[in-house]
This record gives sequence, structure tokens and C-alpha cells, in this order.
Amino acid sequence: MQKKWMAGAAVLVLAGAAAVAVMSGAVKLPGQGGGAAQAAGPGKEGKDGKDGKPEVALEFAPREVVQPLTARMPAMLEFSGPLVAPQTAIVRAKAGGTLLALNVAEGSRVAAGQTIGRIELAELGSRVAERNALLESARAALAQAERTHTSNERLAAQQFISSSALDGSRAALDTARANLAAAQASLDTTRVGLRDANLVAPIAGIVAKRHALPGEKVSPEQQVLTIIDLARLELAGMVGTHEVARIRPGLPVQVRVEGVDQPVAGRVARIAPAAEPGTRSIGVTIELANPKELLRAGQYALVRAELADDTDRLTLPANAVGTTSGQDHVWLIEGGQLVRRAITVGRRDERQGRVEVLQGLTPASQVLAARFDNLREGAKATVVAAKSAPLASAAASTPLTPSTPITR
Repeated sequence: MQKKWMAGAAVLVLAGAAAVAVMSGAVKLPGQGGGAAQAAGPGKEGKDGKDGKPEVALEFAPREVVQPLTARMPAMLEFSGPLVAPQTAIVRAKAGGTLLALNVAEGSRVAAGQTIGRIELAELGSRVAERNALLESARAALAQAERTHTSNERLAAQQFISSSALDGSRAALDTARANLAAAQASLDTTRVGLRDANLVAPIAGIVAKRHALPGEKVSPEQQVLTIIDLARLELAGMVGTHEVARIRPGLPVQVRVEGVDQPVAGRVARIAPAAEPGTRSIGVTIELANPKELLRAGQYALVRAELADDTDRLTLPANAVGTTSGQDHVWLIEGGQLVRRAITVGRRDERQGRVEVLQGLTPASQVLAARFDNLREGAKATVVAAKSAPLASAAASTPLTPSTPITR
């Protein structure tokens, strides 16, 4: 029993010694080598890049690199508001009475001078009859005064009456003539009021609203109808005092009206002579021709006016500019390396997709035309002229993807 125990202990000692020899490298197992990689030790990098691999330069196609261009950037002035019809007329009752008829409704087209309704003026009719009677009485009195004066003139010539009697008949004749003129004027005035019983359209246009219905009692100067001429519309907006000096009457503008697909051409009609108190804004009126009456008063519209630029500016595509923590920046290729450069921007042209660069670049700068992810400052970069140049070498350790796709 003791011999068996001593033999087992000897086996364990030999196995432990063999394991120590393998771990120390004194004994090599089959297939185990000991080259240079082993000498370098696990986890160590080469001197050119990670894992001993040389750093590979990122390659960009010529269309992915741009240079700042000198161009002029017209400013866009925008303001909005509702369309209004300056040719708007309100038909009012000239006399009180009952509205007998109203021959038009909302949307009806009327012509200038067209009779569109009538007011019953019973009291005014009786006044006309009364004035006619007074006129006839004044005519009869004048005829009698003329006959009396003629007779007195014959008698005075024969010296049958005194001169004072002749003067009295002449004064009576003048009074009769004056009474006739007053009666005629009173009748004419009453007839004018009678003509006001007819409601007449003052302008040609479309009935926008009826303020009274047939059968209602109306008073003098009460609104009955509103008529709008849509052939010409206007839009009133406000422009800042720092921009108003750049616009002028007659300046063409584009007006985008809600519900209309295509913009409508307009022009600046008037500019207010003074700013609104407390707003630092000046009123500007835009005029739109509407011969086909496709537009309607009250529609909301947006006005865009292009203000000419007389200064040459350094510009870049807007996609080339990134923003981090409120600071605008671009990526450049300088000396074969990527450089992140902070810039100061100015105007923006949304239509052309360009932005003005005030500081940070020169016309000779090579700027990446889009914003890319995973760029590293100081990384090697080059521009290749091959037609199918990759956006970046596939051998790069960190993948390079554009945050804004570039059309190839």
C-alpha cells in the first residue's frame, strides 16, 4: 500500500515539472513557434499605425473637394399679410324707408350704374306732390302779378295812377318771380331724394356682402351692400428700417398665395413716409394684377423681394459648413492632412445653397464639399483624379461616412 502511494506522488511531481517547462518556453509543444511577433510581445503596435500597419491616406474625388468662389449674393426680403381689394364700395341708403327689393346676392356681378334695389319712400312721394302744387301756385301768382303790373304801366302812362302805385306793382311782380324759383328749387330737391329710393352700384365688381334684406327698415346712410373689384389687389406689410432703403416703388416681387401652386408676380406700389411708432418698421404696399380674378380678397400671401447685391463675397456650398456648439467650421486638406477650421459666416442664399464666409478661408483653400462623420484632424488625405475614386480608402481603420449624401 505504501509503495502505491509513493508511485502516485512521483507521477504528480513529473507532471508539474513538465507544465512549468512548457510555460517557461524551455520545452516547445508541437506546432509552437517563436518568431519576431512573439518577440514584440502581445498587444504591442507597430510604429506606423495600429497593429503595426502603416497609416493609409483618405482619398477624395475632385467633386468632393471645393474651393471658395467669389460671387454676389442678393438678399431675400420676406413679409406676409392678407390680400385686400382697394376698389371696394359700400352702397348706403340715402333716405329712410322700407327696403322693397334687392336684386343681387353675394357673388353676383354688377356693372357701374346698375340698379340693384329699391327703397319705398311713401312720405317722400307725398312731399313731391306737395312741392308740385306749390310750384303751380307760384306760377299762377306770377301770372297775376305780371298782368297787374302791365295794366298799371298803361295807367301810369295816362297818369291815372301815381308812380308809387307803379313801383308797388313792380315789387309784387319781383316777389312772385322769386316765389316761383323757390318752389321750383324745393321740388327739385324733393325729386333728388326720390331718386335715392333706387340703389345704384357705384362701381363694377362682385357683391361681397349684403347688410340688409328686403322688407327691413333702413335709415339714412345705413349700409346695404358691399361691392369689390378684384381686378387689382394689394398686400400691406412691414419692412425694417434697415432694409427699406434698398427697395423702391416699382421693384418686382414674387407673391406666393395660399391655395395657389405658382407664385404671382407683383410690384412695390407705395412705401410709407414714416415708421410705425415703437416698431422700427415701415409699411410697404404690394400691388398684384388679377385680371382673371383667380385671387380673392382675404387670402393670406407671402411676399419675397430680391434685393440686389453690389459686393463680391467669398462663398461656399452650405453643405460644406458644419456647426458644433454654435461654432461654424469646415474641414480642409492642407499639406496632405485634414484640418478642422473654424469660420465666420455671413449671408445665406437658400435658393443657391451657398453661404458667405467672412473669416477663416482664402480662395485657394481646399474644402470638403460635404459634412463627413468620423474625421480625425491630422489624418492623411489626398485628392485623386480617378473617375471612380472611393470616398475614402477601405483600408482606413475608422470607417468614413458622409452625414450629407453626395450625388455621384
